[in-house]
Amino acid sequence: MKWFTRLAGCMAAIALLSAQAQAAPLVLATKSFTEQHILSAMTVQYLQKKGFQVTPQTNIATVISRNAMINKQVDMTWEYTGTSLIIFNHINKRMSPEQSYATVKQLDAKLGLVWLKPADMNNTYAFAMQRKRAEAEHINTMSEMVAKIEHIRKTDPDNNWMLGLDLEFAGRSDGMKPLQQAYQMELDRPQIRQMDPGLVYNAIRDGFVDAGLVYATDGRVKGFDLKVLKDDKGFFPSYAVTPVVRKDTLAANPGLEEALNTLSGLLDNEAITTLNAKVDIEHQTPQQVARDFLHEKGLL
Repeated sequence: MKWFTRLAGCMAAIALLSAQAQAAPLVLATKSFTEQHILSAMTVQYLQKKGFQVTPQTNIATVISRNAMINKQVDMTWEYTGTSLIIFNHINKRMSPEQSYATVKQLDAKLGLVWLKPADMNNTYAFAMQRKRAEAEHINTMSEMVAKIEHIRKTDPDNNWMLGLDLEFAGRSDGMKPLQQAYQMELDRPQIRQMDPGLVYNAIRDGFVDAGLVYATDGRVKGFDLKVLKDDKGFFPSYAVTPVVRKDTLAANPGLEEALNTLSGLLDNEAITTLNAKVDIEHQTPQQVARDFLHEKGLL
């Protein structure tokens, strides 16, 4: 009987391995910018190392990815708390990062979507200046920037302080106008330069504008040595990137939650900005950048 029991156990193990091998690959959807390309490459490489099969789908629009998750065409994605709060759930109430995460986690649970561990990073809007200039003029916060603008308005009105903004933010109902109200920032129209979002970074670096609206974790912030000013009134929502997975996918894939939480635990603003800069400034591929990072952390 012992040999029969052992044979049965071996056959059961073989059947389990066969079922895992034949299981459909996990579908990972990510968006169409550098940070998401790096996250995609990192996730695919690490999960494959852990024995999962993964099919990446990159350059997927935010709303399309969301609908695909709900319709069970996509298993997982890296989403931002602010995106879910504002775009998916139409909530514009100011919240702390912790409140934002708790809110979207609770709302999405009703749709069978699970928000795992959020990364300790925030790819939100921010204003930035040339680092040397900001430090020389002792400007560390947005309130200090506004005070500088007002000082110049009163003492040297011919020397306009120029702000660089992308077209969308300048015209959005939750964009420039409420920001000015929150910070009591008076600006004349000639003080606002509207341009493509990608050109704002160059405009700040080259002195074409005095300060500009950026994404806090963009690689050009580090590559161009820009200083991100603290949003001391908490106007901008938190955009903590987080692995979001369908509940049934987690149930069918033991170890997936732990693996994805391991990855999110490695990310903060400094880490992701450095990785983004390696792609955007040094022109390395997202795959190589992800591989080097995982090797450095001992995960490959």
